Amino acid sequence: MVADMIDKDGYRPNVGIILCNSRNEVFWGKRIRQHSWQFPQGGINHGETPEQAMYRELMEEVGLAAQHVRILGRTRDWLRYDVPNQWVRRDWRGNYRGQKQIWFLLRLTGRDCDVCLRASTHPEFDAWRWNDYWVAMESVVEFKRDVYRSALTELERYLERDAPRKHGAARLYGHAHHHE
Repeated sequence: MVADMIDKDGYRPNVGIILCNSRNEVFWGKRIRQHSWQFPQGGINHGETPEQAMYRELMEEVGLAAQHVRILGRTRDWLRYDVPNQWVRRDWRGNYRGQKQIWFLLRLTGRDCDVCLRASTHPEFDAWRWNDYWVAMESVVEFKRDVYRSALTELERYLERDAPRKHGAARLYGHAHHHE
């Protein structure tokens, strides 16, 4: 049961995933049947480490396995956001405030065609695209924006350490990959 994972302050443990390609662009998924874009994220199950949860969510939401990515870094501490009451399931109201997240920065070592949004029976995303690391936050649901900025800020140094070789390839800027 998910409710028993909520801590005494009302936060559910969760992981966030910033997946970047060789051009340091980041993976954005479009929430199924919605107009909002987000990074992959998901709850940490009982007995799971944040890293185990991250690999499970990566497979469920993006269809990538451990061999397709390399971990560049993770946030030191939990980053928290509150979920507005109207977004909270009725049976959780009163004891659930939001998410506390450990964020991972990953480098895609596989190929774009390894991404599969239909890897699970309950897909989260119906399209995805590569975007600049510091993307405008307007397309992100408002209550998550500060956590996104904090995660991107804290993890950016790992990108600089892992500077990829410069590619002569054309930039596929903001190209959306739709999954019919």
